[in-house]
Amino acid sequence: MKITSFLYAFLFLFIFQINHAQFTVSDPEIKKMVTEVSATNMENTVRKLVSFGTRHTLSDTKSNSRGIGAAQRWVKSEFDKYAKNSNGRLTAEIDYFTIKADGRRIAVDSQLGNVMATLKGTDPTDNRVLIISGHLDSRASDVMNSTIDAPGANDDGSGVAAVLEISRIMSQREFPFTILFVTVVGEEQGLYGAKHLAEKAKAENWNIIAMLNNDMIGNSLSNGTGLRDNVNVRVFSEAIPYLETEAEAKVRKSTNRENDSPSRLLARYIKTTTSQYIDQLNINLVYRNDRFLRGGDHTPFSQNGFTAIRFCEMNENYDHQHQDVRLEKGTQFGDLPEFMDFEYMRKVTGANLATLSNLSLSPKAPKNVGIKISELTNFSDLVWSAPEGKPVFGYQVLVRETSASHWEKTIFVKDTAVTIPYSKDNFLFAIQSVDELGHASLPVFPVPVK
Repeated sequence: MKITSFLYAFLFLFIFQINHAQFTVSDPEIKKMVTEVSATNMENTVRKLVSFGTRHTLSDTKSNSRGIGAAQRWVKSEFDKYAKNSNGRLTAEIDYFTIKADGRRIAVDSQLGNVMATLKGTDPTDNRVLIISGHLDSRASDVMNSTIDAPGANDDGSGVAAVLEISRIMSQREFPFTILFVTVVGEEQGLYGAKHLAEKAKAENWNIIAMLNNDMIGNSLSNGTGLRDNVNVRVFSEAIPYLETEAEAKVRKSTNRENDSPSRLLARYIKTTTSQYIDQLNINLVYRNDRFLRGGDHTPFSQNGFTAIRFCEMNENYDHQHQDVRLEKGTQFGDLPEFMDFEYMRKVTGANLATLSNLSLSPKAPKNVGIKISELTNFSDLVWSAPEGKPVFGYQVLVRETSASHWEKTIFVKDTAVTIPYSKDNFLFAIQSVDELGHASLPVFPVPVK
């Protein structure tokens, strides 16, 4: 009896491995786009942004050479330049809004403006939206000083430069659904630009499937430790969603999916895509929403129920972050371009580009993803429904041990149901749709079904 059981298990595993080989393919066009990311272009952008003296949210809006107004108009002019090569698909605007004095970092009622470019999708039936952002404003030591020089090269000229460079490259191609490139303001004063956009998106029911925030991605040397790391970048992602419903909380507790929120699934997607398309760069998954004592523009999107993450350099240098420009006891303070690593920034920008491109060309995610729990078995039965829209070539079953941070195995299947020789008690799973070129949807975590 024991021999029969052993032979059955061995035969099942042998047949399973033959019929469910891993499906791996890379899109040559995404590879080409990644090679078009230019460190020189982004350095020029950062130096141009620094030339405005300060980009403090409450700085001069009238001057053409200094202050936030001049910076906004220049960024829009760059978007407009790219639009000329987009066959009408890319359009740019400055989305102005008024913020009331908050008694904290907004002294008086003020008009703010996010600079945005929209790359319209080619499929009118696909309402998905992707957003990539960096913040345009800068600050010095005193967050309320709107006149002193605040170069903001890395914080966050680096994020703005990445957004501009990616928009330049992607606007020359066609994608099925909308991609929004945003440089927000008011980040240093309280994430006001991101709050405005996230609340607008929620009120208008935008189908945002992912929001990538880039804030400080251009420094590889930490102060104090002297460590230099140009092969790792952090991606921050929340655990329990802010707007989790009571029903969702019940499912989370029953499946122990505290480490598999939509944002965590997006972060792992970024890690997988980066390893596929970007050389010498590793995504370091940081399982918290952001760093201590600080925040970023992804947070208002998370708070409004959207899937959002933050890219941030591995090492921060606090001598060049939120500091007045000065030479003190032989140490140069201030957020200046000469302290940035533009080759490192090129790789991080490439990771963003590969992720956006792969997602924007992917089929929709599978629906009704479930894992059967009606029987005690050492196998796992997964079921789901095909998505609408773009045809699906197949599906990828992602597998990892419960203690693992990232997916350890990928199983390709053609059907919408599969039995796999991995116990649901010992492993975690997710399902994603995939097309012939390997463009994969975001993974969906299964819920228990009987």
